[in-house]
Amino acid sequence: MKKIWFIVAAAAFSANMFAMAAPEDWSSQVVNPIDALKINNRPAESERLFRSEAVENKIREVAGLLKNPRLAWMFVNCFPNTIDTTVHYEEDANGNPDTFVYTGDIHAMWLRDSGAQVFPYVRLAKQDKTLQKMLAGVILRQFKCINFDPYANAFNKEPNPDGPWMKDTGMKPELHERKWEIDSPCYVLRLAYEYWKQTGDTSIFGEEWINAVSNILNVFHEQQRKNGLGSYRFLRYTNWATDCMTLGGYGAPVNPVGLICSGFRPSDDVTTFLFLVPSNFMAVTQLRHASEILSKVSHRDDLAQQCRDLAQEVEDALRKYAVRQHPKYGMIYAYEVDGFGNQLFMDDANVPSLLAMGYLGDVDLDDPIYQNTRQFVWSEDNPFFFRGKAGEGIGGPHIGYDMPWPMSIMMKAFTSRDDNEIKHCVEMLMRTDAGTGFMHESFHKDDATNFTRKWFAWQNTLFGELIIKLIDDGKLPLLNSITIQ
Repeated sequence: MKKIWFIVAAAAFSANMFAMAAPEDWSSQVVNPIDALKINNRPAESERLFRSEAVENKIREVAGLLKNPRLAWMFVNCFPNTIDTTVHYEEDANGNPDTFVYTGDIHAMWLRDSGAQVFPYVRLAKQDKTLQKMLAGVILRQFKCINFDPYANAFNKEPNPDGPWMKDTGMKPELHERKWEIDSPCYVLRLAYEYWKQTGDTSIFGEEWINAVSNILNVFHEQQRKNGLGSYRFLRYTNWATDCMTLGGYGAPVNPVGLICSGFRPSDDVTTFLFLVPSNFMAVTQLRHASEILSKVSHRDDLAQQCRDLAQEVEDALRKYAVRQHPKYGMIYAYEVDGFGNQLFMDDANVPSLLAMGYLGDVDLDDPIYQNTRQFVWSEDNPFFFRGKAGEGIGGPHIGYDMPWPMSIMMKAFTSRDDNEIKHCVEMLMRTDAGTGFMHESFHKDDATNFTRKWFAWQNTLFGELIIKLIDDGKLPLLNSITIQ
């Protein structure tokens, strides 16, 4: 469970990454944004795990465009954090790339986190064959993980029979954790699709790819629960209620209406009602992406049709069961449903979330139901929205009361068309880094120095992705109007 492990793992993390704390009077030492390239909190160059010239070029480009020294400094720290500190690149005996990606302070590879961590670099891969090969290695490693156990969410680099969760149901030494989360294979499909679109490289779509898609389809079909509860169940010896599924490890009953059950949320917390709406939306999008690859590259029209058929079935069920009437906001998307008519009105910070559906491309930003939902989740009517003296945002049960996640603030900015809203989000991210120059998992709404996880690479790289997107969207003048130092 991440919330416990980060305390132990952070103590073992290389001190170099954070040894250069933000200077007490930072602005007096950095006289222009380009100096962020020299005065930063990145590991020493000799200690960085992977180097990409394309990434370095992008860092220099963006730092040169940003006029706010602190914002430039934070971008330089954050954007390369994944390749600086979490990417372990190797090649097998045949020269094939194999890349294992830590989530940060936990030395394990989550399918979700690893797919999201390297995603912002894919657009640069065509300019840098070394980077392209590293990314191919991530995807190939992910295919192997799915084929080893399509229900698992996190994997060890090497078998570890003494892992912390070896007493969980169905565990093996190769697994770090075995929580079934729909988004885990979805992130693998998302990364593979974007990699193919950006690079044109089809070399990764061999037998492992076909087997991975087949395994994903089998699991998705089984977790529609049309033919009983299926093979997956999850029990854990724990005093943390969100770490264990009820009713013998199968979770609450569902009406098999075509949606896919998810035992856990992207936060690794158990679902209340197993039809997790944002994850089902993501499955629709990524099944269609997989079908395109299967048709155009693999020439497996049989599997492609299975992906399309399942995507359509889930989409139809979402239209029927995921949209619910809220007494204040009108028709919105529920966070979880069970097919019997029960629904959960909330949102969680981790992605996929209701807010993030616009970022992931699972709904149109102009969708009126999404816009109603967006208003709901960023309000006190969402039980996991927290607002205080330091900042505001969406949290979740994973950390608990009064702890919004910067990730939710980023998702609000990614999905906003309001310049004032975007600027407010970026300023809030700058104010809640606790002077470290990095993003954290969460911070206390009244005191940003009270935060969790110093080293959380996904949030760091995501911040860099946000800044680049805003620049690409013509928002550089907006960023340069920020005066926070």
